[in-house]
Amino acid sequence: MTSGIDVQVIETSSLGDRSYLATDGEVALVVDPQRDVDRVIALAGRLEVRITHVLETHVHNDYVSGGLELARLTGAEYGMAAADEVSFQRTPLADGDLVEVSPRMQVRAVATPGHTFHHLSYVLEGPRGTEGVFTGGSLLFGTTGRTDLLGREHAETLARHQHASAHKLADLLPEGAQVWPTHGFGSFCSATQAEGDASTMGWERELNPALRLAAEEFVTQTLSGLDAYPAYYAHMGVTNLAGPEPVDLRAPATADPLQLRRRLEAGEWVVDLRNRRAYVQAHLAGTVSLALDGPMATWLGWMIDWGSPLTLLGETTDQVAQAQRELVRIGIDRVAAAATGTPGELAAEPDQLRTMATADFAALAQALEGAVPDGLPAPEVVLDVRLGNEWNTSHVVGAAHIPLPDLPHRLDEVPAGAVWVHCGSGYRATAAASLLARAGRSVVVVDDAFATAADKGVPMTASA
Repeated sequence: MTSGIDVQVIETSSLGDRSYLATDGEVALVVDPQRDVDRVIALAGRLEVRITHVLETHVHNDYVSGGLELARLTGAEYGMAAADEVSFQRTPLADGDLVEVSPRMQVRAVATPGHTFHHLSYVLEGPRGTEGVFTGGSLLFGTTGRTDLLGREHAETLARHQHASAHKLADLLPEGAQVWPTHGFGSFCSATQAEGDASTMGWERELNPALRLAAEEFVTQTLSGLDAYPAYYAHMGVTNLAGPEPVDLRAPATADPLQLRRRLEAGEWVVDLRNRRAYVQAHLAGTVSLALDGPMATWLGWMIDWGSPLTLLGETTDQVAQAQRELVRIGIDRVAAAATGTPGELAAEPDQLRTMATADFAALAQALEGAVPDGLPAPEVVLDVRLGNEWNTSHVVGAAHIPLPDLPHRLDEVPAGAVWVHCGSGYRATAAASLLARAGRSVVVVDDAFATAADKGVPMTASA
């Protein structure tokens, strides 16, 4: 806390985002709230403060906003860029507008286009002057927000705006001003991955490419680094402009073993939320592994056909509830059914139970030399399911490459034979293996850190 102003971080690590609650001890301002606003209301309750203002830095493309619902529930003033045409009532804000939160706390809107055309940052001011700036998808920790979410045709123009906006903030703010971004903690809204947990404008002047590179070099670097982003982003902006519906987190219908079998036989998405190591030991045939200890919602939302029936399997009802919360943040509001228990309890027949072979990169290196470990099939195909930039940096010699999000629609492109599948750590590889097994393929999960592959003897390409 500084000068009586306290800024609380509300982390959504599964999506790589942060929301913020700033308070003077009596009233509070919330910036870029996620859709499950009960977390925000609970925090305000613990702090014994009243939420009077909610602000959006931009129309979000990576999650459904909770701003409209939070304003409705609390009676708070809801502010966002005047230039964004929305179908609900809000306070329109533009460059230089001042929002008086209380006699001790105010925010000033600063136009910072780049991540979007109408993006605003908000400079927080207290009794002693500038405290910091809520930068949304503009200036992040050591990077900036990506510039291609409104279409590749706008990416270069927005990259130029992004460079100018970063310099605008740097010119406006003192060295010690805190930087509070919404994106950059694993979010695909970040141009590159941010580092660190906190920053100041002084640090950003020293480290951020947007402030260290000339405009042309920054634009070239930014555009060359852009990789694929989740397909569900196409739905987020539309939903946020229309005004999201309130969240419904009531438990879905319970599916019994016979219903689960019918759903699996129909080819529906039945997602196993357990840890991937539990999954390979035992699971129902045809289920997809997307564990809650990773970015389940991101990969599921990226791969599933929007609106398709979805069933969740968890060890407990708490796991299912957590998954529902993750999914509503990206607009998957309706879960067709859920079930809890062990695979043995959820199987209608014993022959539904499956195991999955696993290995590490040392075993892959041996197998590629012809010394296949006992109990494993020879690797006729090595499949890399990492994203394009990861592949381009380095990959296994002779490997096939299909990024995980593309795999459901490109299964027929995987060469014939036993598939050893890997990613960067094992999470995506297990998901991919489950999709391959569902399609009837013989598969081995390489559950290991890709960074260790070369040291373990796997032949690698040189870095690009």
